[in-house]
Amino acid sequence: MRAVVIDSERHVRVETLPDPELPGADGAIVEVTATAICGSDLHFLEGHYPIDQPVPIGHEAVGVVVETGSEITDFRVGDRVLVSSVSGCGRCAGCHTQDPVKCVRGPQIFGSGLLGGAQADLLAVPAANFQLLAVPDGIDTEQALLLTDNLATGWAAAKRADIPIGGTVAVIGAGAVGQCAIRSAFLLGAATIFAVDPVEARRVRATAVGAHAVPAPGAQTILDATDGLGADCVIDAVGTDASLDDALASIRTGGTLSVVGVHDLQPYPLPALVCLLRSLTIRMTTAPVQQTWPELIPLLQAGRLSVEGIFTGTLPLADAPRAYDAAISRSAEHLKVQLIP
Repeated sequence: MRAVVIDSERHVRVETLPDPELPGADGAIVEVTATAICGSDLHFLEGHYPIDQPVPIGHEAVGVVVETGSEITDFRVGDRVLVSSVSGCGRCAGCHTQDPVKCVRGPQIFGSGLLGGAQADLLAVPAANFQLLAVPDGIDTEQALLLTDNLATGWAAAKRADIPIGGTVAVIGAGAVGQCAIRSAFLLGAATIFAVDPVEARRVRATAVGAHAVPAPGAQTILDATDGLGADCVIDAVGTDASLDDALASIRTGGTLSVVGVHDLQPYPLPALVCLLRSLTIRMTTAPVQQTWPELIPLLQAGRLSVEGIFTGTLPLADAPRAYDAAISRSAEHLKVQLIP
């Protein structure tokens, strides 16, 4: 099969790898029909995480089941499915909450070195009854791909931000996750949202759904707009020292910071005493993907939540190096790129 890999020299290439084997009796093999590049994939390319051998990359996949283990009861060969980007064992008390992040055996993420990458022709899925979801009626491919990670992450970020009805929210980072968080925050009752990003085109895209554009760093602008108080809550969809600093400077006393941006391996110097004295609530998570599906899918089907405009391009899998060049440029035209095997 073909798979996109990032090597130790930080080069993206499409390689021919052996077809994956069924990962046990509770597993399945999915033929990938659509996948996408996530901002967190770029950490490998930009040197934030060490690589000592080529890593098959990607954790967002929609496809068709082509093989199942003997314990699979919920899916059959030929079913069209989407795959949770975060994998759990599906059997423990944590997974029974439908949050793979709480898996007591430790959650794993596709395309991070332990599990196969989703930017490939085939993907081996362990605990498939838990990881897979049949693509629901009325859900198109772009929506399904976003349900595997970015929309689930943005929704979780907004829910965990304690948004008061009619409140003010700052979203740091207006990439795909940030755009999903903005739309989610409006749906959850925010009246005013500041979209903070250094790229003007991304800020403009956020204004199209009602946000106020703020160049990064945004703290002073947000303080000026809120009579010096700051936002009721802040969502950090970037996860760098600079974005965390900006988030903490933008939030009012007693507010909530919800972090879903993926940080590098270096410790962040959290000003713990200041956070304590300001009575801040800080929450961090990757997406509890499966837990979000019962909420998000009806909203998408009913047209109450739109993800139109999140994807800005589609390329064949063979053009993955060009797609990564577009993604890493963070240019006006390229917010999120879909790859078709």
